[in-house]
Amino acid sequence: MELKPSGNLKIDNFSMRIGDIEGVELDRLHALSLSVGWPHRAEDWQFLRESGEGFVALDDIGRVLGSAMWFAHGADFATVGMVITSPRLQTLGAGQWLMKRVFDNVVGRDLRLNATRAAKRLYLSLDFKPEKTVYQCQGIGRATTAAGIDKARGEVRQLRAEHLPAIIALDAAGFGVHRPALVEKLFDQSVGYGLFDEDALKAFALCRRFGRGHVIGPVVAERDTDAIAVVRPHVADHSGSFLRVDTHMKSGEFAAFLPHSGMPVFDTVLTMSLGKRLADFSVGGAATPRAYTLASQTLG
Repeated sequence: MELKPSGNLKIDNFSMRIGDIEGVELDRLHALSLSVGWPHRAEDWQFLRESGEGFVALDDIGRVLGSAMWFAHGADFATVGMVITSPRLQTLGAGQWLMKRVFDNVVGRDLRLNATRAAKRLYLSLDFKPEKTVYQCQGIGRATTAAGIDKARGEVRQLRAEHLPAIIALDAAGFGVHRPALVEKLFDQSVGYGLFDEDALKAFALCRRFGRGHVIGPVVAERDTDAIAVVRPHVADHSGSFLRVDTHMKSGEFAAFLPHSGMPVFDTVLTMSLGKRLADFSVGGAATPRAYTLASQTLG
């Protein structure tokens, strides 16, 4: 596969050029995501720019017609996201052009992304392999005290800065990749709850402003009941307002808990990988921490 794209792309009767995403005003990035129906606020774009790197596609008069970002964690792994092309360019090669520019900057890394249905063909053409469905669950949060969900072993407490090293370690065990800088950034913008067995952190859930309301994630736990225990306080905190969770969990107590709490499945995307597969990052075992929810579809 040819991975050395030119700096310009001719489409129809105009050309596009590459620009650094850092040099683009937030309102123009916000307008791009709005054009494809994505919920990102300008503040969400700023958080992503602070957490990763990326390109934009600009036309001759400086309009933003596309974007692509990557988020590196160490020398061997990165997630890819915010791959957007304006609707009129989606079938004209702009997405592949942007992705090849990303490839130039992530050489030697295993890659993971979450593909919309519209983008799946693009990623298959670039040799990404399908992994798991992500269920985008969202709606108006509804606090619940239903029976059968108070089985967690331990005490739920609000997380503080002193717990950050344990959060980073548990996230690495659940996600499969050590990503301390990102977790620290997420923690700084979030309220978090943890499940403690004496002083040992067994599960956690972070919740922050995003899009139309708040997103709960990442959530890492060993069991469904533990994951429910650390998510429930967030649902109670935001009962009556918009909440979102992105999860690979299709069935089980946790999956059933989400619609019961006002967050039914709204849409799906597909986790895909290039290089090591998801199973290669898992250590397995019944008591292994699992990532119950993503930080976001972009960040994984």
